[in-house]
Amino acid sequence: MTASITLVLFDMEGVLSHYDRSARVAYLSAVSGQAPETVRHAIWESGLEARADAGQISDDEYLSALGDLLSCRVSRDDWLAARRASITPNTEVLALAAKVAERHRIAVLTNNCCLVADHIGYLNPAVARLFCPHVYASASFGAAKPAAQTYLRCLEQLGVGAAETLFIDDTHANVAGAIAAGLHGYKFVGAEVLSEELERRRLT
Repeated sequence: MTASITLVLFDMEGVLSHYDRSARVAYLSAVSGQAPETVRHAIWESGLEARADAGQISDDEYLSALGDLLSCRVSRDDWLAARRASITPNTEVLALAAKVAERHRIAVLTNNCCLVADHIGYLNPAVARLFCPHVYASASFGAAKPAAQTYLRCLEQLGVGAAETLFIDDTHANVAGAIAAGLHGYKFVGAEVLSEELERRRLT
């Protein structure tokens, strides 16, 4: 089993980086003049973010709809600045990924709109340095994790088979979706136990 893994596919937020939704909300609240609860509703509770992550709307449509919900114009620069404020690299996990990369291929598959992958160098420079150009947003595959096509279309881009891939995510449903699609899966709970798992699989 362990010898067959040629690619380790990482989730980004919650694994390679810490995600602070409150920082994102605070930034957009200041930009829009809307209360934080209004911002949270616009992004998540309205279903807008999920539609964008699944590629059901374009980036421009997403920004326009978000502006409508917040009763203001949300520029691309403002949206990116808010997202950047929410991201802090997980240096321990990035160091493990760098060790994996010495002998195996690595890539990122994140549930996000295409803005995140297209601007990863600004949003998360540490991830960009290690993984680019292999940072993929679910929106580009027309579905979000845990849908099977998200993983499989990503692997098509990479030219790697599902059985050769280990997928790491902090969400049980996404790991289960990967396994159902034929990948190996591992639920991330911390850097120390991930290090042990990678060693067990002879990937570091």
